[in-house]
Amino acid sequence: MSYEKRTLKSKALFERAKKFLPGGVCYASRYFEPYPFIVVKAKGSRVWDMDGNEYVDYWMGHAAVILGHGYAPVIEAVKEQLDYGTHFGYLNEEAIKWAEQVCKWFPSAEMVRPATSGTEANMYAIRLARAYMGKRRIGKFEGHWHGGYDVLHKAVGYPFDKPASLGLTEGQLRDTVLLPFNNLEGVKERIKGEELACIILEPVMGAAGFITPENDFLRGLRELCDERDILLIFDEVVTGFRFPGGAQKFYGVKPDLTTLGKTVGGQYFSGAGAICGRADIMEKIDHLKHPNFWERSFHGGTYTGNALVARAGYTVIRELEKRKDEVYPYLNKLGEKARKGLEDIFERQGFKAYVTGVGSLFAIHFTEERPRDGLTALRTKNIDLTKALHVFMLENNVIYLTSTTSHFILSVAHTDGDIEKFLSLVEEFIKQHRG
Repeated sequence: MSYEKRTLKSKALFERAKKFLPGGVCYASRYFEPYPFIVVKAKGSRVWDMDGNEYVDYWMGHAAVILGHGYAPVIEAVKEQLDYGTHFGYLNEEAIKWAEQVCKWFPSAEMVRPATSGTEANMYAIRLARAYMGKRRIGKFEGHWHGGYDVLHKAVGYPFDKPASLGLTEGQLRDTVLLPFNNLEGVKERIKGEELACIILEPVMGAAGFITPENDFLRGLRELCDERDILLIFDEVVTGFRFPGGAQKFYGVKPDLTTLGKTVGGQYFSGAGAICGRADIMEKIDHLKHPNFWERSFHGGTYTGNALVARAGYTVIRELEKRKDEVYPYLNKLGEKARKGLEDIFERQGFKAYVTGVGSLFAIHFTEERPRDGLTALRTKNIDLTKALHVFMLENNVIYLTSTTSHFILSVAHTDGDIEKFLSLVEEFIKQHRG
């Protein structure tokens, strides 16, 4: 039965949603054609819509959900916390335990402050870097995504010279210097004569399809920042818990600051974000060391460090720590099986497509050349073929986002059988579109 015939309740409710939610959704990336189904339940690696259809989920809550939907230890901890209270507006023990656990996880984290989203974490991190360094301009990479904060909302999608959003002013963006990913010489050329407070990047480029750093690019960038007296910020909103110790430990490069979101708040809850890093930088926030407000970098937020999210986040990080010898080898094995399987299909079928990713993250690219940066990933992408793959998978009860970028994200709840079914569907799709 076709998607539209088996999702009649979702279709009706989506029509209702369009009357009250712009575009009918809470976030544009959650829309897909012909209309999004309405989720009512999630468990493990599956989600169910209101018509009772079951889907294998390769989006996993925007990559937040590593341990699977409905992971029992987190749910139990949250239920218990509900009896004590959720949002006090005061310091609580759960926030302190969470902070200790975050600092234990990341090699570069000496101190941490919570935020309520990855976007907010990046906003405060940029402000903190400027305050600490006494410089205004910042470096940001083409095609990298750091949320909706104005000064970072530049060159997100191709073409990079178009505004990433209406409502951004020239004044907000003029201090953001654009840099090329995986091109250290290009970075050096673009920052000549610049006095930058910081350079921020995703160590694994997420929005354009999990593109990994090449040829010691991160190490070279670290050395360049040291030479030029520039703070290096890793946006680990996606990668922070996809590797033990984050991408910074995986690649052996310590940033000065790290921004976090998603998993750090317990996989399922809002109010999830963090800024962590060197103590001397983080102390620029400290009101005890800097009692005059005009001598410190502001950080705050009504829901920052609320007991519910802190407890959930602490529980997830503790679970990942306890189970890391089981979780990460398993995730890496599944991811490698998917990547190698896809490459084998494209080679056997003589089909021009590329696979990127690392660990539990992978992506398919219908491009003219192997993606290595924002330009090569986005400039020649075959959008029609990319959308066709999404539709084909949807018809076969497999879901991921977005429909224009083929990201796939794994959890410990996924199985070898899930990957084998996924690969067989991709091969079927390629045979249909080979000519």
